[in-house]
Amino acid sequence: MGKIKNLFRPKSKISDEFFDDLTDVLVEGDLGVKFAFELSEQLRDICAEKKIEDEEVARQELKNLLLPFAKSVSFDVEKDKVNIFMMLGVNGVGKTTSAAKIANLYKQAGENVLLAASDTFRAAAEEQLEMHGERLGIRVIAHQHGTDPAAVVFDAADSARSSGGALVVADTAGRLHNKENLVRELQKINKIASQKADEGCYKKLIVIDATTGQNALRQAEVFSQSVGVDGIVLTKYDSTARGGVAFTIAKELGIPVAFVCTGEKYADIQKFEPEKYTNEFLGLEN
Repeated sequence: MGKIKNLFRPKSKISDEFFDDLTDVLVEGDLGVKFAFELSEQLRDICAEKKIEDEEVARQELKNLLLPFAKSVSFDVEKDKVNIFMMLGVNGVGKTTSAAKIANLYKQAGENVLLAASDTFRAAAEEQLEMHGERLGIRVIAHQHGTDPAAVVFDAADSARSSGGALVVADTAGRLHNKENLVRELQKINKIASQKADEGCYKKLIVIDATTGQNALRQAEVFSQSVGVDGIVLTKYDSTARGGVAFTIAKELGIPVAFVCTGEKYADIQKFEPEKYTNEFLGLEN
């Protein structure tokens, strides 16, 4: 972000070298080589057509090109119904903590919320989720280590229905090194969640680490192809993160961003704001 900000200087005239440097900086910002080249060429054409010579004016044009790829989505919880959010993502991206943050966010908004410990293979995952539940005053549905993850979602959905409706936030496994088993497991959970949630009340959120660059795009592809994805939770996003991969995922896969996490505290989660995100990426004032 700092490099992009330094690249665009007020009252500086655009040169061919400027567009080469811009391409390099956009690649460093995790937009991907192909997308970075496309944006630089589009901006070059716009500047030529509009006779733009000032770099600062060019930055505003770049914002106009990027903003359509900063897609956002929000998920409302329907009262008196079984709502299920399935949390997807590889191990290490902050999935379990994100599940707790989202559960807390909706609890603070007055919703009845349950957590489901559907990652039954990583022993620490259940313990971690139960610790979060205890701290937040949110009930956690868990089974014994190694049991069927889909059964946890089944029981959590039944519990939600018996209490007159609730939001179930389900943590899941993310062992991509064992992709075939993971895909089968997620498809089974997906089938149960689809059956148990009320119509239109089931959403799948993929947790993406903002610092992992183009690996995040590959992860999103795997989960999108396996069970489908409705929205992104972008974690570890702060002033030091490059974070541009959210633009690339939206461009390549059409998946919007629902939430952005900026720290370790439960309150460090916000709904995604496209304009703010784009401004921060380009070093513009909000």
